[in-house]
Amino acid sequence: MPQLQLDRRHFLAGLGAGSALLAGGAPVRALAQLAEPTAWPSTEAFLSAYRMTKPLPGAMAAIGHGMEPTTYLAAGQSAFVGGAALGPDTIWRIYSMTKPVTGMAAMILVDDGALTLDQDIGELLPEWASPMVLADPANSLDARPAAGPITVRHLLTHTAGLGYSIVPPLRLQAAIMEAGLFGGQISRDPAVNAASAGGATVGAPPTSIEEFSQRAASLPLLADPGAVWSYSMSLEILARVIEVAAGIPYEDFLRTRMFEPLGMADTFFQVPASKIGQMTDNHALVNGNVVVIDPADSVYLDPPPIAYGGGGLASSAHDYDRFLMMLLGHGAIGDARIMSEETARLGMSDLLPADVDKSRMYAPSGFGAGGAVATGVATGGTEGQPAGSFGWGGAAGTAAWVDFRNNMRVSAYIQLIGQPNNDFRPGFTNAVYADTAAQRADG
Repeated sequence: MPQLQLDRRHFLAGLGAGSALLAGGAPVRALAQLAEPTAWPSTEAFLSAYRMTKPLPGAMAAIGHGMEPTTYLAAGQSAFVGGAALGPDTIWRIYSMTKPVTGMAAMILVDDGALTLDQDIGELLPEWASPMVLADPANSLDARPAAGPITVRHLLTHTAGLGYSIVPPLRLQAAIMEAGLFGGQISRDPAVNAASAGGATVGAPPTSIEEFSQRAASLPLLADPGAVWSYSMSLEILARVIEVAAGIPYEDFLRTRMFEPLGMADTFFQVPASKIGQMTDNHALVNGNVVVIDPADSVYLDPPPIAYGGGGLASSAHDYDRFLMMLLGHGAIGDARIMSEETARLGMSDLLPADVDKSRMYAPSGFGAGGAVATGVATGGTEGQPAGSFGWGGAAGTAAWVDFRNNMRVSAYIQLIGQPNNDFRPGFTNAVYADTAAQRADG
């Protein structure tokens, strides 16, 4: 059987050409056609080299300062065979880059007064009124009452004590998989999906976010709420909190309160058939070779079981840049304000509970509304980013952040699932800041 180098931890962790013109007048730069000087030579060289050495059909980035027009850097195309030129509207699977979107959706409701950070989610979701915690994690699923309630803050920051299908203890991992709480979608190919599950027994997925929450609540927590940072399915539960607090389905809330006001017309849980020409292929390593595991005729064109708040979105470089522009604008792009400046700043600040155990974090950092807050420590998911930068990555190699020190928004896109993409984000980040330093030196 082919050995697919795709494991659940790296799938879900994520940490997370041509001359078409965007609104705002920023051209897509085709690296093979560049002749004029550029402000991002190191970044362009990195993208071009990376897609050739893996190999991948394409790589892309979007970079902008303040509210200025975006520079799009595109190397290659959307697929090895029959691929289209990459552009601002090319659609990528962003996986865990969904998490900051869900986090900021919750902050909109905080701004509305419909939620508070330290509100017990059991007030909205009865199934979470009396959470239970593993009593002997290594040996059984026996549980005791939790020391306190799960709050909105806990869900935003992965400190609710919730498990994940990629996070020990093993008994809880297995129970999560058996309950169908795997999250997201990968491929129509059963072999790919089986490999992503690591051979575990996977139950039928829930048919609603409400059912997802109820199934999750039937399982014990791995730690008391507020005690430990542990990557989790908390953003899926937060999506249910949002739809109950808002009184409308989660995906409708995103569309009406975020996507439409910000001009994000190519961001979906289900990509419309009319946009198949904008889709990329997705890849993984099989027996040491890069192969297509989800083509442009993608599983993302099928209705998903639910709108997964932790990893279900596909989006374009243009659209995610609009999201980042809103963050850099502290809740607004021009007259399109979706939350107050105060609330936006709060959502991008360190919201971790006091004295939380950070030993399970992928890198030293703070944590805000679904994304990491860089501390300036040059390791892990925020490597090279100045302190205070906010963002997260996705399992196929995508990355995005806002950098307030340099008044800059940055995102990058490839489609290579799992551990083989581990060198993309640090290499890309280093290239961006090499160019930033050179720009500063040039005055």
